[in-house]
Amino acid sequence: MKILKTNIDDFDEKIISQAINVLADGGIVLYPTDTVYGLGANIFDSKAVKRVFQIKQRSLLKPLSILVSDVNAIDLVARVSLKQKEVINNYLPGPYTFILNRRKIVPRTVTSGSALVGVRVPDNEIACRLASIFPITTTSANLSDDEVLSNPKEILEQLDCEVDLVIDVGELKSNHASRIVDLSGRNPKIIRK
Repeated sequence: MKILKTNIDDFDEKIISQAINVLADGGIVLYPTDTVYGLGANIFDSKAVKRVFQIKQRSLLKPLSILVSDVNAIDLVARVSLKQKEVINNYLPGPYTFILNRRKIVPRTVTSGSALVGVRVPDNEIACRLASIFPITTTSANLSDDEVLSNPKEILEQLDCEVDLVIDVGELKSNHASRIVDLSGRNPKIIRK
């Protein structure tokens, strides 16, 4: 496991390149977002995605959300109406995950077989840059149903396993995961505050 320290606002470009290479090779990256640290894997690598489930000790029946590089990239992974786009453009980038109808390109491994997908564009350049070539998983870096921590050292102790690379920007100010809003129905519905 490699731990690479950098600054959240003035980060080292080489670290982003290394992390993308790790993700492309099927590795798992612990990375900062605008809310909490996340566990990232290339969504098109089913072994890597399954490893994220194992690391979190998460049921394969509970889908993972995905992170894309910017608001325009959402169209690649989800079907988005004009009304949904209006809502999304008002809140992203930011601490929100939107539930949308997934496109077939998104593997069923990620969505646990659901026709829906959670999509996120955080207000964090490191996280968005990691998804610049392919979408990645975005799920809080903690054991399922356990406390969400904001310090990489404590997170690694809690997970008690090795991820392939850690982008360590120190303690994050937040330990609250993103708000989840379901836009797949007629009216927006808050799933998690």
